[in-house]
Amino acid sequence: MNPELLKMKEVALIYLDRSGGLQKLVDDCKHYNGTVDSVIFSMHIDKLSKHYFKFMCSERLLCSSTDSKQSYAVYRFIISVNPSDITELDAALGNQILHEPLKAAQIFQSISIVLKPTHLPSLPSYVLSLCEFPFNYMSQRFYVSEGIVIAMGMVTKYTQGARFLCSEDSCPFSEGFKYIRVHLPGATESATVRNDFVCSLCTSPLHEDMKFRVLGDKQLVEMIDAKVLRAFQTYFNNKPHFRIQSFTVFLRDELSNKVKIGNRYRFIGIPACIQNGPQTTVCLEVNSIQLYTPKDPSHISDNFKYLLSLTSNSCWRFSAILANIFASQVVPPGTYNTLKLSMLLSLVQTCDEDTETAGYLDLLIATSDTLIVDRLLNYSICLVPRGIRHPPSSNIFPTVCKDKHGTGTASIQACSALLAKGGVCFIGELSSYKKDKLELLQSVLESRTSTIFIPGKKYGEDADQQVTLPIQTSFWSFVDVDSSSKKHIQKDNSLIGQMDLSFISANLIDAFGLLIYCSELNSCQLALPLMHHILKKAIDPEEALYTVSEEFRTQDYEELIAFAKNLQVELGPEAEKLIHGYYLASRRVRTDSIHGSTLSASALKIL
Repeated sequence: MNPELLKMKEVALIYLDRSGGLQKLVDDCKHYNGTVDSVIFSMHIDKLSKHYFKFMCSERLLCSSTDSKQSYAVYRFIISVNPSDITELDAALGNQILHEPLKAAQIFQSISIVLKPTHLPSLPSYVLSLCEFPFNYMSQRFYVSEGIVIAMGMVTKYTQGARFLCSEDSCPFSEGFKYIRVHLPGATESATVRNDFVCSLCTSPLHEDMKFRVLGDKQLVEMIDAKVLRAFQTYFNNKPHFRIQSFTVFLRDELSNKVKIGNRYRFIGIPACIQNGPQTTVCLEVNSIQLYTPKDPSHISDNFKYLLSLTSNSCWRFSAILANIFASQVVPPGTYNTLKLSMLLSLVQTCDEDTETAGYLDLLIATSDTLIVDRLLNYSICLVPRGIRHPPSSNIFPTVCKDKHGTGTASIQACSALLAKGGVCFIGELSSYKKDKLELLQSVLESRTSTIFIPGKKYGEDADQQVTLPIQTSFWSFVDVDSSSKKHIQKDNSLIGQMDLSFISANLIDAFGLLIYCSELNSCQLALPLMHHILKKAIDPEEALYTVSEEFRTQDYEELIAFAKNLQVELGPEAEKLIHGYYLASRRVRTDSIHGSTLSASALKIL
């Protein structure tokens, strides 16, 4: 044997011993009824130290397969490797694991070993980004890629390995384990199992011994780069013609059903090209998955720190000033303060953690000036990483369709609500939606789940399925009071200051956490500054009209919201007393038999 190869095999065995990999191999062997065919471990350990040989023999790793209750053609083992630790033991082996993983797997074992790196070096050459050029997908080595899951197919079966025999009875290869085929990253099913294989000795056709076929689970997932989410924000609203390129990843065996639609993950895998009819698709054979954890900012800007120190003697002044100066790039300071404070509360209420117990503050705004409100909401959703403006041509909630890779199975497609997971989904003006969509929206707001029906007959399944997905996002919407009132007869007995929202279901209004009526433009004192702001912005969109816009930038608000939403807040006695008093007063007013209204369950929850 090549001395360099023998050295790497010895280093691999030493690493397995130190890292606990050998003990894991022992535990994995119990899955195969405690026995493994001797052909599997062809590591030439007789040339290694006697200590490791005795260790492996004592654990019955080298046994005859005749003792097994079930026969296998392929024994599959998973070995976690730390590239840094292996590189310290032997640089050549560490380099081969990182850059030639298929060849390196044969050093650890000769049939079917899956090497799973715990991490990759934090260098740009190991990052596979869909947004950067060149896109190096021809090198079959490990890359790390980050993305958001936008579609997920059903789990199907694939062939992990199979045994073939020569059809000529007189051929020596008509028995034994000469022809063992195993799945390799990026390979299709036909590369493992076909009917046109021939014997290398006598060229007779090979036939498969079906009782030795080993099956595994396979799942196809579509992901997009996280940077693509900017296309759903206000930056690209004036450019509606954009194309989103998704990326296919293969999850196999223990990785199946390990991801959720809408979550952001970091994948380590090997890129490959899959032939799908006349087209060639670039995919990633995933080796390991890690849920992306955002880094919480540990500071806020100096200007906000200074403002906080000036207002520290009051528990309300900082929030009042913040609402007053917020979004000065869109509206003049001092306008829409109630709405801006509500939006800030909703933004702070968002949660980056994947938890179903998080609270959400949904906003419904009734206004006669939809242009300004629309701009204000557009500006605000960009302050959180998952702020999504719903495109009217797409679906708000998830749908199901046939998998585009030709499997014929069902594929659950993401939507605006799932893309905005942990953030805000801005669904636009409510009166533009039909009754069935409004009823679906109400159901989701009340249950915080979306149920998808998958007919089994249509997608090749034996039975129908229902998949329920959690909807973990806050919803923002508005209604145009003026345009809606033209389509409906106004109530003659409405009180001064009340508005007619009879065109929207009362249950839908109650499903939103907060209803805000923007009537501030009735004052001429507020209309003139707003008009001046609009005209100035039309002449020079990039000009900073107010000093406060230069002191408190959009990035400062992003950092402030990210910092505030991760604070551990406790309800103080003064705040509890205030909320209790407000609840009692609201209940007295709302239960008035003549002009009152019932207090909705959502209002109680928000309080």
